[in-house]
Amino acid sequence: MSNKINFTSLGCPRNLVDSEVMLGILLKAGYEVTAEPEEADYLVVNTCAFLESSRAESKAEIADLLECKKESAKLIVTGCMVTKHRAEIEKTFPGVHYLLGSGDVEGILRAVRSDQKGEVVGSARSYLEAGEIPRQLSTPGNYAYLKIAEGCRKGCAYCIIPKIKGPLRSKSKEQILKEFRGLLSQGVEEIILIAQDLGDYGKDQGDERLSDLLKELLKIEGKYWIRLLYLYPDEIDEPLIELIRSDDRILPYLDMPIQHINDAILKRMRRHTDGAQIKGSITRLREAIPDIHIRTSLIVGFPGETEEQFEELLSFIKEYPLNHVGIFTYSQEEGTPAGRMEEQISEAVKEERKDRLAAAQQVIVEELNQKMISTQLEVVVEGYHPESDLLLVGRYFGQAPEIDGEVILNDWECVETFGERYLVEITDANGYDLIGRVLKPSRSKLKLINN
Repeated sequence: MSNKINFTSLGCPRNLVDSEVMLGILLKAGYEVTAEPEEADYLVVNTCAFLESSRAESKAEIADLLECKKESAKLIVTGCMVTKHRAEIEKTFPGVHYLLGSGDVEGILRAVRSDQKGEVVGSARSYLEAGEIPRQLSTPGNYAYLKIAEGCRKGCAYCIIPKIKGPLRSKSKEQILKEFRGLLSQGVEEIILIAQDLGDYGKDQGDERLSDLLKELLKIEGKYWIRLLYLYPDEIDEPLIELIRSDDRILPYLDMPIQHINDAILKRMRRHTDGAQIKGSITRLREAIPDIHIRTSLIVGFPGETEEQFEELLSFIKEYPLNHVGIFTYSQEEGTPAGRMEEQISEAVKEERKDRLAAAQQVIVEELNQKMISTQLEVVVEGYHPESDLLLVGRYFGQAPEIDGEVILNDWECVETFGERYLVEITDANGYDLIGRVLKPSRSKLKLINN
């Protein structure tokens, strides 16, 4: 039997990092990667179980891989669905060769090499690299994710994450610095810090805080970017705001999930902020950092949400326009406090509210993008547009990879290398995307100093 492996990673970037570690372990052991499932001798799918829609996607992927794989190939299923719904997978998909829990990433070699069907689902519900474990990046060479913590200590009423991933566990500052330097040494120029909540980093270890970690990272010289994803509004303090304001290597971009603005709904959600605090955080950020871009997520149709409470949320996004908004209908998850609440909202009402909120946000985005026309931005040019080799696509600081819009480049004669930064003039906007022309290279390629 040959040794070709096909990987599928579903869900959040934290899952992707785990997949990259598994991939690194297998490549080091002599296996090779194929992008074609039909050619693979081993297929690995890293599942997500956050919402019912996530579980449906995971099950559909497992079914598709079982259908298309060659008869001799083995399918290994890993990740959150294994940890939370192992019995369902075993019953529904008897053709799966091996199961690995979300905390058992380093068991991938054993799973692949096993001649017998089996499983490893340990007590650890999440994985944090803590030593010399190989990792093979699957993102484009210019950016990578760095997971600094796993698990969660928040206890929101609607969220199953603590039961899937367990309590908060932070990496040591020394390990993070080591991984950070390692990514820079590979030529990565944008490092995206991720956790369930970055603001909780270190609270399980004593006095260590996110701002302390960032200060240590910024001691490493170089012209890199640091992007912060998943930072709850109650964790945005003055030291953090000052760091973002004072060092342009921390991008003026925050993914700040707020979920709602009505005080009664926030209390029922067991959130740690009220509407006034959320608005205050946005105001403080914009006063200190005028070009700050804010991404958030909102939930409509939470149990008991009235039309008036929804209208308050609708008014909020108009009064405090945000650059990027992910809108979700409430998912009734078994095992959560919200799942047991009365006054569950019908799916029809939830979808109608989602559509109204999305329509309002689209108008806001179009207005914000119109204001970007005629500005000049530093843009990472990432490659050809998927629909035409006559166009290129890139991102500026206000666009996180894979979740936000892009800068579409229709005049790019001076572009020589993908993954580099160029100065771009924005000439137009199209929906969630900007359109621009490349003026000149922004700078020479990043060089890591004193690593």
